[in-house]
Amino acid sequence: MTDTHTTSHITTAGANWQAWQESWDRQQEWYMPDREERFRIMLDMVEALVGTAPRVLDLACGTGSITARLLARFPEATSTGVDLDPALLAIAEGTFAGDERVRFVTADLKDPDWRTKLPYDSYDAVLTATALHWLHSESLAALYGQVAELVRDGGVFMNADHMIDESTPRINAAEQAHRRARREQAKRDGALDWADWWQLAAKDPVLAEPTARRFEIYGEHADGDTPSAAWHARVLREKGFDEVRPVWCSPTDALVLALK
Repeated sequence: MTDTHTTSHITTAGANWQAWQESWDRQQEWYMPDREERFRIMLDMVEALVGTAPRVLDLACGTGSITARLLARFPEATSTGVDLDPALLAIAEGTFAGDERVRFVTADLKDPDWRTKLPYDSYDAVLTATALHWLHSESLAALYGQVAELVRDGGVFMNADHMIDESTPRINAAEQAHRRARREQAKRDGALDWADWWQLAAKDPVLAEPTARRFEIYGEHADGDTPSAAWHARVLREKGFDEVRPVWCSPTDALVLALK
């Protein structure tokens, strides 16, 4: 993380975007040690269902974590990243500057017209990870209907996110206590959590201004919902997908795949 503070005398174009990407990955892994596994399964399913040169929409893309892994594995793929967070988009745009395979769009997914900002009317795959839990269930269901219209026939949508099964309260409580203890130990060992990471971003000369705007948009943290994988599967079917099921899960999260 020390490399991120060598940018005080340079412009945005010269920022150490790779260092910011790596620090974001480490912060996310503090919450999700199995994060790379879900990305691997996601891309396995992309390859299985739409091939190795897909047109992808990276939904609520953040720093472009999915896009980075997509292009590393499938160099012939293209990606459109869409997000509203100005700080994370700054990192994404800096990271992929000059890469003609990648475009970024600033849009609010709660705006009914967000799709009009996209460069394409349809995609082979729409992918998202650990982002849509910022939405309440009603807004998420509406978004799923919009996504279904973007995915071509035979294309896929995948969402990897926190999906809690409320029917197992004792299992959930035990898992949560175990996870909390692991995180606390990792933090004692020097890991950054969400708040720590954003404090560093706020102090960085390049990211300070977009970080301030980000908190004006979102506040400290959005208060969304984390319905079960079964809820996601049911709603995605209702919104127009033919086949839907989880293709990966952990004690707290799932990767739900929907095939048009």
